[in-house]
Amino acid sequence: MQTDNLELKKLVYLYLMNYAKSQPDMAIMAVNTFVKDCEDPNPLIRALAVRTMGCIRVDKITEYLCEPLRKCLKDEDPYVRKTAAVCVAKLHDINAQLVEDQGFLDTLKDLISDSNPMVVANAVAALSEIAESHPSSNLLDLNPQSINKLLTALNECTEWGQIFILDCLANYTPKDDREAQSICERVTPRLSHANSAVVLSAVKVLMKFMEMLSKDLDYYGTLLKKLAPPLVTLLSAEPELQYVALRNINLIVQKRPEILKHEMKVFFVKYNDPIYVKLEKLDIMIRLASQANIAQVLAELKEYATEVDVDFVRKAVRAIGRCAIKVEQSAERCVSTLLDLIQTKVNYVVQEAIVVIKDIFRKYPNKYESVIATLCENLDSLDEPEARAAMIWIVGEYAERIDNADELLESFLEGFHDESTQVQLQLLTAIVKLFLKKPTETQELVQQVLSLATQDSDNPDLRDRGYIYWRLLSTDPVAAKEVVLAEKPLISEETDLIEPTLLDELICYIGTLASVYHKPPSAFVEGGRGVVHKSLPPRTTSSESTESPETAPAGAPPGEQLDVIPTQGDLLGDLLNLDLGPPVSGPPLATSSVQMGAVDLLGSGLDSLMGDEPEGIGASNFVSPPAAAVPANLGAPMGSGLSDLFDLTSGVGTLSGSYVAPKAVWLPAMKAKGLEISGTFTRQVGSISMDLQLTNKALQVMTDFAIQFNRNSFGLAPAAPLQVHAPLSPNQTVEISLPLNTVGSVMKMEPLNNLQVAVKNNIDVFYFSTLYPLHILFVEDGKMDRQMFLATWKDIPNENEAQFQIRDCPLNAEAVSSRLQSSNIFTIAKRNVEGQDMLYQSLKLTNGIWVLAELRIQPGNPSFMDLELSLKCRAPEVSQHVYQAYETILKN
Repeated sequence: MQTDNLELKKLVYLYLMNYAKSQPDMAIMAVNTFVKDCEDPNPLIRALAVRTMGCIRVDKITEYLCEPLRKCLKDEDPYVRKTAAVCVAKLHDINAQLVEDQGFLDTLKDLISDSNPMVVANAVAALSEIAESHPSSNLLDLNPQSINKLLTALNECTEWGQIFILDCLANYTPKDDREAQSICERVTPRLSHANSAVVLSAVKVLMKFMEMLSKDLDYYGTLLKKLAPPLVTLLSAEPELQYVALRNINLIVQKRPEILKHEMKVFFVKYNDPIYVKLEKLDIMIRLASQANIAQVLAELKEYATEVDVDFVRKAVRAIGRCAIKVEQSAERCVSTLLDLIQTKVNYVVQEAIVVIKDIFRKYPNKYESVIATLCENLDSLDEPEARAAMIWIVGEYAERIDNADELLESFLEGFHDESTQVQLQLLTAIVKLFLKKPTETQELVQQVLSLATQDSDNPDLRDRGYIYWRLLSTDPVAAKEVVLAEKPLISEETDLIEPTLLDELICYIGTLASVYHKPPSAFVEGGRGVVHKSLPPRTTSSESTESPETAPAGAPPGEQLDVIPTQGDLLGDLLNLDLGPPVSGPPLATSSVQMGAVDLLGSGLDSLMGDEPEGIGASNFVSPPAAAVPANLGAPMGSGLSDLFDLTSGVGTLSGSYVAPKAVWLPAMKAKGLEISGTFTRQVGSISMDLQLTNKALQVMTDFAIQFNRNSFGLAPAAPLQVHAPLSPNQTVEISLPLNTVGSVMKMEPLNNLQVAVKNNIDVFYFSTLYPLHILFVEDGKMDRQMFLATWKDIPNENEAQFQIRDCPLNAEAVSSRLQSSNIFTIAKRNVEGQDMLYQSLKLTNGIWVLAELRIQPGNPSFMDLELSLKCRAPEVSQHVYQAYETILKN
């Protein structure tokens, strides 16, 4: 290490870097040499020493690094200063607190004004790196003076230095359009740089600042013209670079198609382009297609459709269809081109053509239907689900123009169960359309398809659609006609455009991975670094920040964001967000009567209790649903069998509110640096709240409280910030009621009622999880109509029924009913069978799930009762938690 030979010294330092991690104690012995080398007259050795010290990630060495680093940051030689600037970023990664305490960040900010452009570039790179890991810190405090210095350095530093500076400029929001124009003028020369990364970074800056320029300015038009040539030049690079350029151009064309509208020819495919480049070029060709160039584009696409690459041919045929939809004047030419391709009888070409012709029919109804005969000739050759589904749609939609439409659809029906879901759904709809257009000839056909869809199919989507059609046809054929044969909206020309806010964000990431994936960084970057969401500057003279962090959670200080709790498993369990209101009636059945079997606890007793069975449930043909389709007649008089029911209120929760559990400790002080959190949940008059007790058991004052919930099964979220009005002093306790709502993000949790919470204060962020009682989610309008209760009970499959025991309940039937009603569990009917009281009850959860209950009360010893609870629900996962709610309410 003491050698004067520079090459040998480099090797020794390299060796040190590699082995310091595994031998930290030995590495400390080299510190003196580093310190000495930082004083060496040779600037290369000084820089080498400080670079190596920054790369040795050993905590014990970092404190020795501070003094030499401070000297090197103020070194007379720019090479040493630029190396020291990067070293600050490395040191910050090892020990952020040390860097802040030693004042290195201020020194780094001063280097932005350095006379040497490479030092400026490295200082910007280091500050950007540090700012990325601390999005809330305002390290790069850019102002017109510092921007001017960066632009001056831009012309003289190396290409990677230019990229750092351009990326930094992209994060600046000019105060008005004049400043934006001035920056654009000074950045424009970078467009002619040989390095494609510099070009894309310059394009990013210009695309962002163009938002602030008025389109009436002469300069705006000049800038558009200047942006095209560099983008075109990028397409003469090797294929991998071309692909990256094309993905970025795809975004640019969606934002500002006028930039490349005269450059269509450069996107024509070359025979030796790799497939990924071909497909991307094809996509951009469609986006640039207009009346002026459509003839060129169509001739080119027709050529592509005769290529040998199957994937490319398919995309080319689809592209012809997209041109027809985008440029109306070209539609006729596109259709004749597609017909020519169908005549080639190449199977995959024919299938793609049929799929796109279906879309053309949707865009231009009653215009090109003369081609249907040609399409029907190719019916037998279709073997792909999408093409079969498209052909079936065409036959169903234009059944009145096709003489043998019923025969064509019947030929598909023969192998109904072997078809994919897409084809089955389309076939069901097409036959119903045919039936509504030619009812006399197709009665049997529609019966057959409805029977196949509802009785023989396992697919819930298909069954549901079958039932809906069955009920529509049986109750109101006129309504069925209006629904099924309704005029369809025209399809839009650009269904595959990126959503505008996402597009604006991706424009801010041109030249990065996000622009290649067409996804924001938050979608694919994992780890502790906060990903800041960027957006384009507003077209005003205001100086709003370009980088707008996502809305901070309620109560969090501006600019500061709680860490999101790690998610648990996949999104949206099958339980959630289903509309599980009570059905209109029992399902249509082709059998002679409803068989409930001996398992049904209610049995025929409930029928006699509720009055006669609704008309039509036993019908053998189409089913008529009961007259009471919605529980509108809550107060209507019922049949004579209801004399023994007690008349309850119409489902409005009492003011006393539901049962509230005593507060429990959710977060002990030892796990939260002295903060102890106890709490419980309450529901009163339709409002849910989390009642918290915060106790400070630390020796320092606590302030800046904020709270955030992770996604959970029922979308519970704070409805307001966590308000702690005064600082929480040591040994002080404060009680807070936090209002909640159920409009947050939903994710099925395990167990279902698990809630993960993050609480932040000036000390740290703390995490805990707790279980909320389900009865806080029972809503006030959970009282079901009696007739509806019977129909729903029968409609829910028997396997969804769960039975539970509640032992030693100290209440009689009247008290049980009253106690449960205060928690929004409503008694619909009551009767006495052989000395046992039976209560029939309903409740509804905040996400619309209904739960039906039968409660059998058996007298045990004189003062305690045993209860048998049977629950039926379309989402059986909730039954266990509903039972726990029953037990909690009745035993406390």
